[in-house]
Amino acid sequence: MKIHDILSEIEAVAPLSLQESYDNAGLLVGDAHQDATGALLCIDVTEDVIDEAIALGYNLVIAHHPLIFSGLKRLQGANYIERCVIKAIKHSIAIYAAHTNLDAVSNGVNKKICEKIGIIQPTILRKQKQVLSKICTFVPQKYADEVRQALCNAGAGTIGNYSDCSYNSQGFGTFKALDAAHPFVGEIGEMHTEQEMKIEVLCPNYLISKAISALVASHPYEEPAYDIIPLANSQDTIGAGMIGKLAAPMILSDFLQHIKQVFSCSTIRYSQSNIDTIQTVAVCGGSGSFLISDAIAHQADIFITGDVKYHDFFVAENKMIIADIGHYESEQYTKEIFYEIINKKFPTFALQFSKVNTNPIKYV
Repeated sequence: MKIHDILSEIEAVAPLSLQESYDNAGLLVGDAHQDATGALLCIDVTEDVIDEAIALGYNLVIAHHPLIFSGLKRLQGANYIERCVIKAIKHSIAIYAAHTNLDAVSNGVNKKICEKIGIIQPTILRKQKQVLSKICTFVPQKYADEVRQALCNAGAGTIGNYSDCSYNSQGFGTFKALDAAHPFVGEIGEMHTEQEMKIEVLCPNYLISKAISALVASHPYEEPAYDIIPLANSQDTIGAGMIGKLAAPMILSDFLQHIKQVFSCSTIRYSQSNIDTIQTVAVCGGSGSFLISDAIAHQADIFITGDVKYHDFFVAENKMIIADIGHYESEQYTKEIFYEIINKKFPTFALQFSKVNTNPIKYV
């Protein structure tokens, strides 16, 4: 098994194309074509984590936070980032990160937070727009089922909880095959009219190339015609944060104690409010202050995130409680997502959670 086999499974869930423009997710150090000996799963990459991988004999470290965010101009061991890279290269260890791309998907970081809290049927808090396109193609009618199924098998045609969605209309296509053509129907130099089916399917942009390849491979024509139309629609399964309800309402004090226990928080910073019963809960792993207004608009009783600044607490205006449980604390269970993805496909592959607590923040 190669390292790229492992990474492909992660990217099938969290495509790199979904990462934010400032991010640096993906393979940061190492050769993806070398045999994989084992993977160490962590939140942050530190020198202690690299040492742990060396001791285990593992040549892959999978982290949530990228070790390298901006370009490195030199490798002299001047800081922990440079030292980690140098040590990883010396020991042929690959370093990989799935960050904002894993935040953005419906089965990613925020879904895991919801599971831990006990939030039922959570949905995306701020759905991402302009991540969908419509693919339209024109197929001889007796081949329409084959092409339509190929598109859906490649990931197109899914709307919410429904798969294999398409719109189909009948019409006539016309063309004249030129001298160098090898037409499936019609004759060289003659105008041909063919009864065709127009197939329209929605497709996430990150799957467009895969869907078009499937279309071309299954289409009988030498030169299939198709349109790719960008859409302004939002995507229900891609975006920031999540929101849902508890199975039963909880008194605020009990709920906060529940959160402290689940996330091993020694401290929770939260805003004043007249709300004393919690049922609708919004969450965002990491730094989620940018979603405060979204949580209020969705009538959340409480918004759980990290890295909330002093003035951000005022934004709630007693309409909602803002609870800052800490950046690391909110994302600590991301390691479990990596484990579940990899173990499902490769159940005998060596996986281990890092025993290093990389949280740089301590509380007294």
